Amino acid sequence: MDRRPGLSVRLKLTLSYAGFLAVAGALLLAVVWGFLLRYVPDNPQGLLGVSPNRYLLVRTFFPAAAVAITFLLVFGLVGGWILAGRMLAPLTQIRDAARMAGTGSLSHRIRMKGRQDEFRELSDAFDSMLLQLESHVAEQRRFAANASHELRTPLAISRTLLDVARKDPTRDLDEVIERLHAVNTRAIDLTEALLLLSRGDSGAFTRESVDLSLVAEEAAETLLPLAEQRGITLDVSGGAARTSGSAELLLRMVTNLVQNAVVHNLPAGGTVTVRTEAEGDTSVLRVENTGRPLPPDLVPTLTEPFQRGTERVRTDEHVGAGLGLAIVHSVVRAHDGSLDLVPRPAGGLLVTVRLPGTP
Repeated sequence: MDRRPGLSVRLKLTLSYAGFLAVAGALLLAVVWGFLLRYVPDNPQGLLGVSPNRYLLVRTFFPAAAVAITFLLVFGLVGGWILAGRMLAPLTQIRDAARMAGTGSLSHRIRMKGRQDEFRELSDAFDSMLLQLESHVAEQRRFAANASHELRTPLAISRTLLDVARKDPTRDLDEVIERLHAVNTRAIDLTEALLLLSRGDSGAFTRESVDLSLVAEEAAETLLPLAEQRGITLDVSGGAARTSGSAELLLRMVTNLVQNAVVHNLPAGGTVTVRTEAEGDTSVLRVENTGRPLPPDLVPTLTEPFQRGTERVRTDEHVGAGLGLAIVHSVVRAHDGSLDLVPRPAGGLLVTVRLPGTP
């Protein structure tokens, strides 16, 4: 933004210091004149015939007062310049850090030393903002790179299939079309998941009253054939748990949790338990499933986009892009809730979603 040049803050403070000091000195001299010199007789004999008269005192006083005022003004300018520089030194550090951040260097931190004051609070807030901004930018770059990689894979497969069909006219076209359909379906699902993730991150949705128990029943009814196909027992129970949010996003959140619990389970004889309840002012959803034991260091990474542990990668028709729990995390965060993932000692995962409750 273009602005007209003006005085620096340091110079303004310096002039203010000097002006106040000069005014205070002038007032002090005025007080001396008003309460002292007016009692001195204005006659040739002076006071009691021995003291100088008012005329002589005035001629002696005013030159000395002018020197004193000049000294106070110069002292105020020099001292004010030094004091203003020391006071504004922390602001200079913050300015330099802001300029570095403007050039793309987000790793710089001020880390201002000294006791707590307004400048230190501003510095700490700026450091905290830089930390969050650096983390957000790194996450966005990583997300963009992973999304590009994931989307490039089905496109590359489609091009390969088309090249093969063009070079080999004798190849079964039905097989090629079927494989192209599967690849395109996966690309569409991935794109829809990316759009849903973006929508959850932006928080652009209309809020309404939603009962998590009804959402859980709907999600379980949709995934019941998948659970029966895999020999998984799906149990949904609990009381009403109302919250305010998007019914569509919350349904996708619960569906992703239940689908993950079904897919990442034991080969046969596994269980998935879904519980809903209201705990005070909080609505709670718990999804617990059996399965293989999960390494503790793997669990925190499951909510990151495209992060798929080797123990959870599927090779069947339900292979995912690693966005299921990322979407869940995004929806929970957009609804001002919390998401906890705890590995079960016997294997499997316990996922707890806590959202602000409504009457």
